Amino acid sequence: MNAPVTIVGAGLGGLTLANVLHVNGIESIVYEAERSADARAQGGMLDIHDYNGQPALEAAGLMTEFRAAVLPGREAYRGLATDGTLLFDKADDGTGGRPEVQRGELRRILLDALPAGTVRWGHKLDGVRTLGGGRHELSFAGRGRVTTSLLVGADGAWSRVRSLLTAATPVYAGTSFIETFLYDVEKRHPELARLAGPGTTIVSDFAGRQINVHREAGGTLHVYAELTEPLEFFDGFDLARIAREFDGWAPELLAFITASDTPPLHRPHYALPAEGLRWDHMTGVTLIGDAAHLAPPDGEGANLAMQDAAELGTALATRDGDALLSYEETLFPRSAEHAEAATYKPTREDMIEFFAM
Repeated sequence: MNAPVTIVGAGLGGLTLANVLHVNGIESIVYEAERSADARAQGGMLDIHDYNGQPALEAAGLMTEFRAAVLPGREAYRGLATDGTLLFDKADDGTGGRPEVQRGELRRILLDALPAGTVRWGHKLDGVRTLGGGRHELSFAGRGRVTTSLLVGADGAWSRVRSLLTAATPVYAGTSFIETFLYDVEKRHPELARLAGPGTTIVSDFAGRQINVHREAGGTLHVYAELTEPLEFFDGFDLARIAREFDGWAPELLAFITASDTPPLHRPHYALPAEGLRWDHMTGVTLIGDAAHLAPPDGEGANLAMQDAAELGTALATRDGDALLSYEETLFPRSAEHAEAATYKPTREDMIEFFAM
């Protein structure tokens, strides 16, 4: 393969694909709308699974760097009832298959492993069209146009590349996170630090309300309060209003929300078709990650994006003209399975049993 593979999106999926191609001697160019690698914060903790995310990093030749970035102790899980009663408390004994890293650190590892100039920053895709013969033209706001014979859309939930293959667009899934942070918690919020434990703490009423607390590096607690409400409910919201939705919960649990050191952020959840997205195969273009199978958060999104990337990169390196078709034949059933699993609401008993394993 002589012409560079064109990847739109420098998230974890796009960068994993570029790295898998690189270790197989295939050149790629990644176009990213952000102005630089440090243009914005890259989110919180990710648990990278031994059945999809880790094999993808292995295919990219980056397992050593990944292991060095894992935060010790963060694979501990604690479950609390809404009255504060402890339901389960699973320690991180080093034998689990879902070690935690900071998303930003994992992205840095992927970026540092690529040849200089692979990522073209400040290229916001504002148009894409088919030219025929498997070739496509991309136009970038203020940056001109390029043509390619192999295009991969790794451009997330609101992918523009997706429009070449399907008219499907994301719809609101009915749930939202309210995201907050607590800093220097051992000194400034000692009771919440004790309650949160060393890893992840989950509190749920199993009826649409949940608080997830993740202990990040540097004494930070990253909190997601989940509510099942229409989008308009969140117009003009504040923390007091969100806390009222958890009325009746133990006051110490509500402090995870009300004691925030940052303004709250609304993170609505969107999804592509619940039965899984499919499209008619088109020569020279395909999708990975959220562009292909966006679903509400279930701990699998980043892992699946990297798995997509590794499988596509390996197919391009080892197969002939049917590489994209071969990849999609594996992608579609996996996407359908993920879409179904992401809509499942676990019971209290399900959660206790899962984390007791």
